[in-house]
Amino acid sequence: MPNKNTDPLFQLIKSLTKAEKRYFKLHVNKQTAGEDTKYLKLFDLIDKQKVYDESKILQKDTSIKSQQLSNLKAHLYKHILQNLRNLNSDEDIDLRIRELLDYSTILYNKCLYDQCIKMLDKAKNMAEKYDKNVLLVEITEFEKRLVTKFIRTNIEDKVSLLIKASDQINEKIKNINTFSNLTIKLYSFYLKIGFLRNHKDFELVNSFLYSTLPVFQEEQLSFDEKMYLYNSFVGYYFFIQDFERGYEYAKKWVNLFDENKALILPKIEIYIRSINNLLVSQSKLHKFEEFKNTVQKLDSITKIPDLKLTENVSLLLFKYSSTHKINKYFMQGEFKKGSEIIPEIAESLENFEHLLDTHYIIIFYYKFACMYFGNNDYQNVVHWLNKIINMKDVDLRSDIHSFARILNLISHYELGNIDLVDYYIRSTYRFLIKKNDLHHFQKIIMKFLRKLSSITRDELIDAFKDLREQLIPLNDKFYERRPFIYFDIISWLESKIENRNIQEIIREKALKKISNNV
Repeated sequence: MPNKNTDPLFQLIKSLTKAEKRYFKLHVNKQTAGEDTKYLKLFDLIDKQKVYDESKILQKDTSIKSQQLSNLKAHLYKHILQNLRNLNSDEDIDLRIRELLDYSTILYNKCLYDQCIKMLDKAKNMAEKYDKNVLLVEITEFEKRLVTKFIRTNIEDKVSLLIKASDQINEKIKNINTFSNLTIKLYSFYLKIGFLRNHKDFELVNSFLYSTLPVFQEEQLSFDEKMYLYNSFVGYYFFIQDFERGYEYAKKWVNLFDENKALILPKIEIYIRSINNLLVSQSKLHKFEEFKNTVQKLDSITKIPDLKLTENVSLLLFKYSSTHKINKYFMQGEFKKGSEIIPEIAESLENFEHLLDTHYIIIFYYKFACMYFGNNDYQNVVHWLNKIINMKDVDLRSDIHSFARILNLISHYELGNIDLVDYYIRSTYRFLIKKNDLHHFQKIIMKFLRKLSSITRDELIDAFKDLREQLIPLNDKFYERRPFIYFDIISWLESKIENRNIQEIIREKALKKISNNV
């Protein structure tokens, strides 16, 4: 019997808004009668359930037989989707164009070629206006089928124009496909290992990038081509930790939308992602004033006229706005204030958790832990890190899994759990070896933590100083500076050496970086 979270029909019904449910019922009541209303009864029964249970459905309505249930569910699922399509057809550009294509097909099949071409022209104008290149391919192919049906003279001219248009749109599609393939390939690397680890990683991603990119002139590219190109370069430069260049392309990406405001709504999800990437680069570079302005741009998205706030758009906005609320406090080194917003975000996270990808859940957990670490709340640090450490899929963002274990070790040291530190050192060492992530930084840290239990109180400050002196040079080495992105261990060591609050030290550094970017 289907699980409460896996039955597709249950999930679809639970995703409907009140307006969508009302529209569905009104439409069904007009269209059906008698036996056909069984699936409407099924709709109401499922809608009332908090946990999907087929046996209870059959008990509550004996007119629904167990042998009928599978077909009824399929029938209901199809009707809901049809109604959602009808309800959203006026608001979704892709649906509007496809509707015109459907009408064109009907007219074509009835040999009403003049009417068909007029309908097709409407679809083409709309597709060109909103840069819907994939749909333009379909429209152009349809025009080729029509060319001999409605042209009696000068057919060569029309054919030449069609071939030229077809070649141009196919070239665009080829570029878009290349750029988007590059983007998802880079993203798959990032999901697996995080930021660049070594020269081998660099060679791999660099050769892939430049062997994939076609020859192009940026100023001659269409909107969609530029959009996917900028996305690719942002991903590439973030991956190799060149946040300055990543920032340049993220800014180009957002400016592209600002210069083509009519395309924001039809491409709202990519627009939101462009703003998110600009915020990421601004936070990495401590461009705080720019960051605040870009946050306002992100927050103002819900106020865009005619925006349809779908569940998917709402999820993206929650994900990115919550992330950058946290990042704002990291940038300022205000861990106490940052810790105060974590419970609210964590509660909202529970509501979205079944929709969020595991990657982003890991990011949230790690950010929570780091915020609490800066506030000296080590119990909460361990709480959120354990959620990462206990995850089954450790191949996804293995970099965060690695540093979560190191931060966990340091947190247990701060809590005075020396016996646990000794235990976790062995398991962390095995994990790092398994994931091929035992680099110079990790070796130094592990060696230090292993000998902590034998260091006397009088020797402790000197041990911290020695560790700091070993780590500082690594920050200047391209392939060794990666760990400092995940955890500011130098500031932690300075807090121990100087007997000061870590937040105070990080805040001083943060304000200095921000002032240098004003």
